[in-house]
Amino acid sequence: MSWLLAAPIIIPFATAVLAFLFRNGPEGRWISIIGAAGLLIASGILMAEVLAEGVVAAQMGQWGAPFGITLVADLLSAVMVVITGITGLAVAIYALADIEERLEKLGYHALFQVLLAGVCGAFLTGDLFNLYVWFEVMLIASFGLLVLGGRRDQLDGGIKYVTLNLVSTILFLSGIGLLYGMTGTLNMADLHGAVQEVENQGLLVVVAVMFMIAFGVKAAVFPLFFWLPASYHTPSVAVSAIFAGLLTKVGVYALIRMFTLVFTTDIAFTHTILLWVAGFTMVTGVLGAAAMNDFRRILSFHIVSQIGYMILGLALYTPLAIVGAVFYLVHHIIVKANLFLVAGVARRIAGSTDLSAIGGLYKTAPWLAFLFLIPAFSLAGFPPLSGFWAKYVLVKAAIDAEAYVIAGTALVVGLLTIYSMTKIWGAAFWKPHPGGLQPKLSSLAPRDRAALLVPIASLAALTCIIGLFPEPFVQFAERAADQLLDPSAYVAAVLGADEVGLTGLAALEVTE
Repeated sequence: MSWLLAAPIIIPFATAVLAFLFRNGPEGRWISIIGAAGLLIASGILMAEVLAEGVVAAQMGQWGAPFGITLVADLLSAVMVVITGITGLAVAIYALADIEERLEKLGYHALFQVLLAGVCGAFLTGDLFNLYVWFEVMLIASFGLLVLGGRRDQLDGGIKYVTLNLVSTILFLSGIGLLYGMTGTLNMADLHGAVQEVENQGLLVVVAVMFMIAFGVKAAVFPLFFWLPASYHTPSVAVSAIFAGLLTKVGVYALIRMFTLVFTTDIAFTHTILLWVAGFTMVTGVLGAAAMNDFRRILSFHIVSQIGYMILGLALYTPLAIVGAVFYLVHHIIVKANLFLVAGVARRIAGSTDLSAIGGLYKTAPWLAFLFLIPAFSLAGFPPLSGFWAKYVLVKAAIDAEAYVIAGTALVVGLLTIYSMTKIWGAAFWKPHPGGLQPKLSSLAPRDRAALLVPIASLAALTCIIGLFPEPFVQFAERAADQLLDPSAYVAAVLGADEVGLTGLAALEVTE
């Protein structure tokens, strides 16, 4: 079991070493693709084990919990690792045509694989200090990828990115220290029971808010999101796509994990804050997108907006709302990464991502136009694509909870999302190119064309599958939500079956 849980971390690290050793030749890019495929296979095996056995956990070095390093996977962790594998493989293939040889020699593929390892580690870790370690691995790798190439705009975006993330790190470490001082443990399963026994519950809520801010920076929620639209449009498209798909979702995952497993002693206070944050995040993100006129900048602001929907599910904290949050999390990774990949192809053949400087793509590249419409309509919530079901579940959960204002906000934000996607369609695809050019996919080399379009088509197909056959995915999200709202299986897997009774009693007290 330990190797099964460690494989999604070990494989990218081993791939990173090999890719760095062979960075001066074409072998590095193929090693990266093989490593990404290996990660997807390992994550699929782990998912099969979790589906068959329930929550699985292992203690590294055979040091028993809560004292050793714990790796644990429930359904949410497992599906996030699988989606990481899917997105990683798609971007690795796309990078064949997108990443310049100069950037490969600077270590792009090694940094990319280290980033994947950090993401998987964050999803699988069972204790808070190691969550901090994996956040730092992600920060180092992502900063390297962000400034790789050394352009002025990259360095400007990178400074803003790393500065605010370092503030988040300080808050995170401070919260860890205070929480350890109050409970004597950092194992998340152990914390579930330990926080119930803390005498100063007011201080515990303060610590919860510290974690909320720290993870909120990582997730790019209101008002802590400004680093994202300032940086995500600056690196290579492959880097933007993997950032858009995964980085902020690790912050969302951390919020969901901590505020369902640990910080549940004052839900009326903490989750009300999250509800306000969700609403403002949706609105400010979509308004920022509406004001932009650059393909990637619009998509960057929409990352912020869509994060609000995920936080909404956590904030409502009902079974249906948590189902919606899990479903939305999975759907958005696929859709958002795909939209950035489409933006990259549009830039390759039309010459820019500035909407005022491009056009004519529908007439000369109809397949690209079709592949754009699928994730764009899904992001906006058009039936029967995956985004429709995700938004439907969350809006219904809000109405069931009588949170009519936030339900209306979610619907209005959906309409404004349609406006942004329509603006991209009208400017980039429908109107003629202002320079009289005829941007064609055939202008790309056949190998580049395949490397660029195969990942886009594959992710679009996955979006359609989720949308057309939503029942098994919703059922999966329901099972994941059940594990989050009743963490007794999680605690038992990590600490042993003796803790189940105590956990169930604590959960009952919190519910009452």
